[in-house]
Amino acid sequence: MRHLALLFALAPTLAIARQVPAPVAPQVPHERVLPLQGGQNFRDLGGYRTADGRTVKWGLLYRSGAMNALTPADFAALAKRGLVTVCDLRDTRERAKAPVAWPEAHKPAVFADDYDMTGDMRALADPKLDGAKARSIMTHTYRELPFRFAGAYRRMFAELAAGHAPLAFNCSAGKDRTGVAAALLLTVLGVPRATVMQDYMLSNRYFDPARAARQDPNAAAWTKALPADVVSALMGVDPAYLDAAFAAIAAKPGGMAAYQRDQLGLDAATIRRLRAMYLTR
Repeated sequence: MRHLALLFALAPTLAIARQVPAPVAPQVPHERVLPLQGGQNFRDLGGYRTADGRTVKWGLLYRSGAMNALTPADFAALAKRGLVTVCDLRDTRERAKAPVAWPEAHKPAVFADDYDMTGDMRALADPKLDGAKARSIMTHTYRELPFRFAGAYRRMFAELAAGHAPLAFNCSAGKDRTGVAAALLLTVLGVPRATVMQDYMLSNRYFDPARAARQDPNAAAWTKALPADVVSALMGVDPAYLDAAFAAIAAKPGGMAAYQRDQLGLDAATIRRLRAMYLTR
C-alpha cells in the first residue's frame, strides 16, 4: 500500500491523491533544535510564517545532519515524535561509513540513493586551495544541487504529499544537500525568501564540525589537513551559496514554477494540498 500511495503522490491529478488526510503531529515541545544526545543539526521546521499569514506546523518536518550517533534515548524520543519517514541524502560511501542502527520496534521507512560523491572531493586536493577558492567551489556546487538531487527531492515531496509524516531529511552535515531541500520545502509552503535564508543560516550556529568529526567518519575526512579558512568555507553556510542555488533555478526557462512542476513533480493542486497539510492558521 505504501508503494501505491507513493505512486499516487507522484501523479497528483488523480482524485485519490487529494484525499490523503493531513498527518497529525504528536503533542511534543516546539523546539527549533531537538535535544538529542547524538543529534547533529537536527531541527524542526515548524513555526515559520508564510507570506499569506499561515504558519508551518511543528512536529512534522525535520532537517538533520548524520544520524549515526543517535542513542537509544534519541531513538525513543524520535519514536515519541512519531517519525515515520527518513530521506537520507548521503551517498553510498557515507552511509556505509556511518550507518544508522534504527531499532526494529520504531524503524521509519528510510529512502536513499546509491551514488558516489568522491569525484567532488578532487578539487579539495589542490595544494593551492585557500578560503576564496573553497567558497568558489561551494558556490558552484550549490548551482548544481537543485538539479543533481532533484530525484531525491521529488521523492521527499511525494512522501509528504502522501501524508507520510513526521518526516526527516538529512545528509552528513545537514547544511548543503539538506539545506537546499529545506529551502525548497519552505519555498513550496510559501515561506518568504528572507525567512528561508534565516533558517539556512542557522547551520552556522547548530552544526558543530568538531563534534561531527568525533561522531561521523565522513566529517573527519573533510577537516583533516585543510587550512582554517578552507574548513570555514566548507563547513559553514553562506548566503551566497543558497543564492546561487536559487539563481540557477531562476535562470532556467520558467524559473521556480517550472522547476517545481518538472523537477519536483508539483502542480498547483499538489502545492495547495501540501500547504493545507503542513500549514496552520
